[in-house]
Amino acid sequence: MLARAARGTGALLLRGLNVLIPVLDRIRYVQSLKEIVINVPEQSAVTLDNVTLQIDGVLYLRIMDPYKASYGVEDPEYAVTQLAQTTMRSELGKLSLDKVFRERESLNANIVDAINQAADCWGIRCLRYEIKDIHVPPRVKESMQMQVEAERRKRATVLESEGTRESAINVAEGKKQAQILASEAEKAEQINQAAGEASAVLAKAKAKAEAIRILAAALTQHNGDAAASLTVAEQYVSAFSKLAKDSNTILLPSNPGDVTSMVAQAMGVYGALTKAPVPGAQNSVSSGNSRDVQGTDASLDEELDRVKLS
Repeated sequence: MLARAARGTGALLLRGLNVLIPVLDRIRYVQSLKEIVINVPEQSAVTLDNVTLQIDGVLYLRIMDPYKASYGVEDPEYAVTQLAQTTMRSELGKLSLDKVFRERESLNANIVDAINQAADCWGIRCLRYEIKDIHVPPRVKESMQMQVEAERRKRATVLESEGTRESAINVAEGKKQAQILASEAEKAEQINQAAGEASAVLAKAKAKAEAIRILAAALTQHNGDAAASLTVAEQYVSAFSKLAKDSNTILLPSNPGDVTSMVAQAMGVYGALTKAPVPGAQNSVSSGNSRDVQGTDASLDEELDRVKLS
């Protein structure tokens, strides 16, 4: 759609039938109501941290009032382009270099608002503004690359340290669990060992008691003394064969080869210990007759001393 401004009367000619007076009226301006794309030339701008940038952009606008666009400004496109450049420099001066790259959308929106406020009297509306390229100086670019590499190395170091810490924690936790399990296993082993030793002692005691009972029953039978004499003789021969094996100190009887006398002495001690008490002796002891008891004790002591000396 085209809008024409007639010189002379200053009237706006729209589409359709329009009448012009010859010599007095003629078409002076032709404005397009379509959206117009304007390339903003590259320019230098200084950021808040004093870094010089080379930046360009693209401006999208539309003529909303052809009369104002024709008579409000001499060259509307040039005016809007210059306004976009100055506004862009002004907005870049408020931001640091890092924020320029992070806040491009907010920067574009601020430029559009500033252009619309100034171009309202021109009958022009800015639809959007887009930054095309941002060129930084070579040294600044190298510094940015070094900063990025340093940040990546930092993250890698942090991740590696965290991995080392997690590994150390896992190893320590594993050692802790291993020690706990080992202590529990040792405790269970000691409990089982104690229970086994107690059972063994009890079994030995029962076996010894049973053996004593059987031995006592056997000695009361016929020829029990002969069997006891044979057992004592066998033990004497076995003990005699083990002399000087465990130590260098040897105690020998006066006649080590006389087994008969040794067995006789042992049987004498056994007979004295197992001698049956005389009926009524308990009553006599309880009544105060202690001479017989002392005599018996003396005879037993003599037999034991004789066995020791032999």
